[in-house]
Amino acid sequence: MDTELLVPDVADLVTEDDTPVDNFASEKQQRLLTGALYSALRGKTFLAAANVGIYTAIGRPPIVPDVFLSLDVTVPEQWWEKQNRCYLLWQFDKPPDVVIEIVSNREGDELEGKLSRYEQMRVSYYAVFDPNHELGPEELRIFELRGRHYAEMTETWLEQVGLGLTVWEGVFEGKQARWLRWCDAQGQLLLTGDERAELEREWAEQERQRAEREHQRAERLAARLRALGEDPDLES
Repeated sequence: MDTELLVPDVADLVTEDDTPVDNFASEKQQRLLTGALYSALRGKTFLAAANVGIYTAIGRPPIVPDVFLSLDVTVPEQWWEKQNRCYLLWQFDKPPDVVIEIVSNREGDELEGKLSRYEQMRVSYYAVFDPNHELGPEELRIFELRGRHYAEMTETWLEQVGLGLTVWEGVFEGKQARWLRWCDAQGQLLLTGDERAELEREWAEQERQRAEREHQRAERLAARLRALGEDPDLES
């Protein structure tokens, strides 16, 4: 049997339609989520993307989550080729492990149609971040696939992927807001590249100040020894 006949023809798939992200806040939130993963999980094999279509079958429209994470897969080398531009389930041979939707209005169908679609797709975790409480009082809701259906979680640790989600209030790229962030088992945030660089600068400055204090202390000790008629530069 010719195995090439078993590969779906993707020539007619619409892998991009130039539809822009709906608002500045969503765009920043998406980059915060994906960027922190690539900064913090260096050396691990995964694919994280924002606003990229997921196809489950030829002839069925894709679903385009705000953010998804898929472990143990990578973007193919020739990523500009038609079949490599988006997430084709039959090519990656698994659904994403985590999908996140960011609510900006009441038209997104995040808790019904999209939830059902991700459930059918067998996505392990589905998170809905609703910073403006468009859908209700809950700011963050996380669903875990248990058997064939989603069950809402009371905790925010995603055991199967070894990551957690948390809502953090702070400044990202000059904007003070409540942001959805990844965290570790101890609740520590996964840092972005900029945050990591700033932390390293702070550590370097602290080390410089410590060294300067030690130098000044040594100078004071040397001055006292000279006042006593001793030469601090002589070896004992």
